[in-house]
Order: sequence, then structure tokens, then C-alpha cells
Amino acid sequence: MKTNRPIKTNRLITLLVASVFWAGAAAETLRTEYEEIELEQLVDGLNEPWAIEFLPDGQMLVTERGGRLVRIDGAEVTAVSGAPEVAARGQGGLLDVALHPDFESNQLVYLTWSRAGDDGVQSATTLSRGRLDGDALVEVEQIFTQDRLSSPGRHYGSRLAWLPDGTLLMSIGDRGAEPPRAQDLDDHAGSLLRLTEDGEAAPDNPFTSRADARPEIWSYGQRNIQGLMVHPETGEIWATEHGPRGGDELNRVVPGANYGWPVVSLGRNYRTEEPYFDYTRRSMTGIVDPVVDWTPGLHPSGLTMLTDDTFPAWQGNFLSGGLATEQIRRIVFENGEVVHEERLVQGKAGRVRDLTVGPDGFIYFVTDNGEDNDGVWRISPATGD
Repeated sequence: MKTNRPIKTNRLITLLVASVFWAGAAAETLRTEYEEIELEQLVDGLNEPWAIEFLPDGQMLVTERGGRLVRIDGAEVTAVSGAPEVAARGQGGLLDVALHPDFESNQLVYLTWSRAGDDGVQSATTLSRGRLDGDALVEVEQIFTQDRLSSPGRHYGSRLAWLPDGTLLMSIGDRGAEPPRAQDLDDHAGSLLRLTEDGEAAPDNPFTSRADARPEIWSYGQRNIQGLMVHPETGEIWATEHGPRGGDELNRVVPGANYGWPVVSLGRNYRTEEPYFDYTRRSMTGIVDPVVDWTPGLHPSGLTMLTDDTFPAWQGNFLSGGLATEQIRRIVFENGEVVHEERLVQGKAGRVRDLTVGPDGFIYFVTDNGEDNDGVWRISPATGD
């Protein structure tokens, strides 16, 4: 979820358009704890989609990790030219997509992607923007890249979310090979950045006055943020990130805070089941503990929130995608604390890479199963027909 800005689309029109384009799609009715829902695949034939974003007219933009950006109108998929040339290796490629808050007037689209170095081996998480003109991105410019190229090709982070003040949050993972980079304030790896719309460091970021810190850093000690959102009512920043074996986290992110990786983690070493390093602890003074620790892991991906009464029993709940767990996790808060979780659509669609709430109030998500039959799915309230 990139932002909770209102999308200026008439809900009745959106529903009518959806019924025209998606009529005849086989929907499966599922029982959940408090809601009966319908699950249907709207689009198939995509190749490792990574992110989904609604346009103001109800169409969608979807990125595919291999480098293709597509516009989806009902069941019709159209390639959008002009996306950057990505290094689609390992976990890299074309990653997140977000619209500028004033998209309706400026048509600006922001993309994160993995940029290859001159050696063809190393790469860096990068941010570009361009203006959407029909089926093309034009005037594309690279406006930010992390400070250090590195290998291997994993843990790019790359989620985007706009804050109410018009600044842009961007996550960068620890890049996998050297986890202690996440504790180095002079390194973008393992951090959440706060940028201006032009890709510069926001001037009031917490470390701008320190010569030993990158001015773009908002928070650090974060292994690989794959879900990111701004709470539409409180303005709080929420993120999900991957631990190693276990230790996946849901965090409330505050400026200047250290979230611990790899000094503090509830996850374990992949090979030994011991703490990740001999110095890794479960908790430590000065380190922010997660709001939720998922052990065994959720393998979290996109993160969003249900704000209206389309699903009455779920109003105000968070939804987090799950990759290896092939689910959506519904997260219930009470007085600021998580009091309940439920697994939705587990094993029904595959690896949930990203999800969002559409202008009709329904839940939309993309699957990333590493096959050419990935696609876009929708969860809606059961009609009772």
C-alpha cells in the first residue's frame, strides 16, 4: 500500500465497470471467522508481478519483476513502454510502483528497481519517475540510487509510501551478504529513507546534522522491509520485514529509531538454528522491539488497511500478504495492541506479493509464483447468490 489518498472514482461506476469486464469469472465462496467472502482471479498470464497500484480511473498499474510495467483495464493487459532497464537477477528487477499524490494534475509515476553496475554483477536499489502518457512512461529520470553497489542480488527492500507532508518513504534491504551494514548510518542498506518528491534527502530527517550518517535515512536496523504503509487516520508509519528463519516483524516506525538487525532478532540461523550471529540477542536497550514477531515466519509482503465498512467485521484491520505461507494475514488491533490474527485464502492463490484496497472497497492482490500464470486476484463480500 503506497498511500491512503482518496481515489476520485465514483464507486457505483467502478462496480458497474468491474461487472462488465469480469463477468463470468469463476468465484469461490470462502468462509472466514467473521465474513463470508468471494475469491476470484481477474487476470492471469502475468510473470512474477511485484506491485499493484490503482489509477484514479479504476485501472491498475502492475510491475513485473522481469522489467515490464503493465496497465490493466478489466481483463485487458497492455504493456507500458519506458520503464527502466533493470537487473532482473535473484530478487532484483522492476519492483514497486506508486503515484505522485498530485497524479491527476502531473501524471507522475514512481518506480523502484535494481540497477546493474558496470561489472554486471553488483547492483543497487534505485528510484525513477516518469510521466504516464497513454501507454508510455515519458520524461523518465533516475532521481535516487543507494550509495553502494553490492552483490548478491537479494534484499532490495523497495517499498514506497507517501507521507501527508508530500515526502516519500522508500525501503532498502540489507542486501543479504553483509547484514551489519544495517547498523551503519553511513550506508543506505537496511534502512527506511525519507525523500523529497525529487529524490533528495528530506531536510528535517533525523540524521541530517551528522557527518557520519546518510541524510536520507529515517530509521535503520531493518533487514528487508517488504510491506509499508502510512496509517490514514494517525499518520503512523507501519512496516513488515523479513527475519531470517523466523523473526519476521510488524513494526511501528518512528524517526531515528534502531530496529536491531542483525544485533537483535528473534529469528535463527538458517543452518544451525542458533542465533543468527554469536552477538545476536533477543532484545536490547535502545533497540525498538517489534509490535508483532512472527515465528514461525509469515514471510510478509504488501501491507494495507481496511478503512471503510465494505467488510464490516474487518473495518480498521491491517492486512499483510504472505509469500511462502501463501496467505493474507488479517491483523486486529485494540487500544493500539494486536489482539487477534486470522489466515485468509491460505493456499488458494499462491504467494501473495502485494495487496491493496481498490476504489470499490474490495481487496486486490497479485501472486508471485515464478510462473507465467501469475495474476491479479480480488476478494469481495459474498453476494449470497
